[in-house]
Amino acid sequence: MEDEVIRIELDDELDLHPFHPQDVKGILLEFIQMALAKDIKRIRIAHGKGKSAIKGVVIRILQSNDNVISFHDEPGNWGATIAFLR
Repeated sequence: MEDEVIRIELDDELDLHPFHPQDVKGILLEFIQMALAKDIKRIRIAHGKGKSAIKGVVIRILQSNDNVISFHDEPGNWGATIAFLR
């Protein structure tokens, strides 16, 4: 059985729930670059509620990325962060 390539259209949201924390950095950095290429200025990153390991990685990446203007927890504590890009 051959692997089938499935193309997914990029939108403004990335759900990191299915990924291991060690994979999040590369995925999020690529997502930010793809969003910038499509001129998407506001992104939503779903990572889980509370102090999850994935949320910690997301926050560190957003804090250190020059393409991120600002970010904050999504209102209502739904386990997501909203970020604004240059």
